[in-house]
Amino acid sequence: MKMYSALASWWPLLSSPADYAEEAESFLAMMEIAPGEHPTLLELGSGGGNLASHLKAHVRATLSDVAPAMLAVSRQLNPELEHIEGDMRTLRVDRTFDVVLIHDAVAYCTTHDDLRAALTTAAVHCRAGGTVIVAPDYVKESFEPGTESGGEDAPDGRALRYLEWTWDPDPADTTMEVVYAIVLRERDGRVRVELDQHHEGLFAEAEWLAAYRDAGLTPRVVHDRWGRHVFVGRNEKDWHL
Repeated sequence: MKMYSALASWWPLLSSPADYAEEAESFLAMMEIAPGEHPTLLELGSGGGNLASHLKAHVRATLSDVAPAMLAVSRQLNPELEHIEGDMRTLRVDRTFDVVLIHDAVAYCTTHDDLRAALTTAAVHCRAGGTVIVAPDYVKESFEPGTESGGEDAPDGRALRYLEWTWDPDPADTTMEVVYAIVLRERDGRVRVELDQHHEGLFAEAEWLAAYRDAGLTPRVVHDRWGRHVFVGRNEKDWHL
């Protein structure tokens, strides 16, 4: 996926950090942080670090992503935070955290095995009694095909605009398709177009809840202010990392 590799340096113009402030506020409420507390947090699939840039004033965050180019973008935005390269399905570090968070990067889990592996990683790194929060963009019950557009201008003269097109070719399976048409304007005014297709996972609410329980997590569903299903689970198991 070019968006997370060859085009990663353009990420802040495709997805602005400023746009994540309300989501960060929503996730912080789900963490139920007591006044004066600064819990430890591991974000799996942290991407360019946009969400963490708003969370870091309230938590002690460690960020992990499978894409080195995206971690480089995040380090520019969040230089004070620890960054770890790793796949959310297989990552293992030597400690646990009060909260483990997976945002929309969970979409790249396209099979039940992928989903269980990612949730097991989350559970393994969550202390007993801690919280695992996963926020997919869609569940099967709420998915609707559609298009979105956006983009930003940079102070250095570069600019980006995109069209995102999402659909589900086979409602009987656990995947959907997302295509991006990305128009890039360089500093010197040259313009080019990049196409990037993403094969993503799409699971029913019951499949999410089953995967949580398989990982030893007791889940509940929170419907956030945007109508999304956010899965919040308490870890009932001490994995003894």
